[in-house]
Amino acid sequence: MDVIFLGTGAGLPSKERNVSSIALRMLQEMQSIWLFDCGEATQHQILHTPIKPRKIDKIFITHLHGDHIYGLPGMLSSRSFQSGETPVTIFGPKGLKEFIETSLRVSGTTLTYPLVVEEVSEGLLFENELFQVTAKKLAHGIDSFGYRVTEKKRPGELQPAKLKAAGIEPGPVYRQIKEKEQITLADGRIIFRNDFIGPEKPGRTITILGDTRYLPELKTFAQGSDLLIHEATFKGDDEALAFDYFHSTTRQAARLAKAAAVDKLVMTHISSRYQADMLEQLLEEAREIFPNTALAQDFYQEEIPQK
Repeated sequence: MDVIFLGTGAGLPSKERNVSSIALRMLQEMQSIWLFDCGEATQHQILHTPIKPRKIDKIFITHLHGDHIYGLPGMLSSRSFQSGETPVTIFGPKGLKEFIETSLRVSGTTLTYPLVVEEVSEGLLFENELFQVTAKKLAHGIDSFGYRVTEKKRPGELQPAKLKAAGIEPGPVYRQIKEKEQITLADGRIIFRNDFIGPEKPGRTITILGDTRYLPELKTFAQGSDLLIHEATFKGDDEALAFDYFHSTTRQAARLAKAAAVDKLVMTHISSRYQADMLEQLLEEAREIFPNTALAQDFYQEEIPQK
């Protein structure tokens, strides 16, 4: 499982940064890619990565400002021309459904796959056998949400020594034991999986926050995340400016990461006012508070290894 930052700028594209979009690749886990936001030219950014649009089956929109949604109509349309046939579900604030339906209708676009738009509120949005996604309301002038992706615990490793000690030799039966809670052996014995498997493995958690003022109470939502992705539109001493524009600073992102005891912080949504010679300062401001911090550039990639 890894994250690719397709766009890391704030407000409008620049020569150095495109506008917001993040791809979460879960190809080994379930052959799936999820997008978080889809700013203008996201599909152009995808062309510079290994991402195949037909693998994108869920899109989570944090809020409806243009730098987070203007790439949606084009990306959805192009997916039809790139062998996309499987359903896509898009989650986002109220008004998203109208935006998508109007864009597709006015442009005469017909999709080759089913499209479902779910307008969200706080709480559990999605759950399957491997993951669950919850949403949290932020503070950005218009409705804006953060998303917490939690991988469920995974079964522990099979214990071959215990199996051999019980007279069960290696073979297809080992796989059956791992996959089923109990099986009946050829000799009539009933074998319970829990007797021959190690402790469950903890899942991974990624918290992705949309545009927001600094909210200390978000530490509960982000608590213990393996990766926290937080906007850092302004430099550390511009807290008043950040508040006025409903955004956060580098230091505020770092304070939240520290309070939430996350493993790593990646800052994104960087204002174009900060040129290349300022980036090291932005990074150091955050690292003074939370050392394990990175500042994302377009196409920056972060792997979240299994525990």
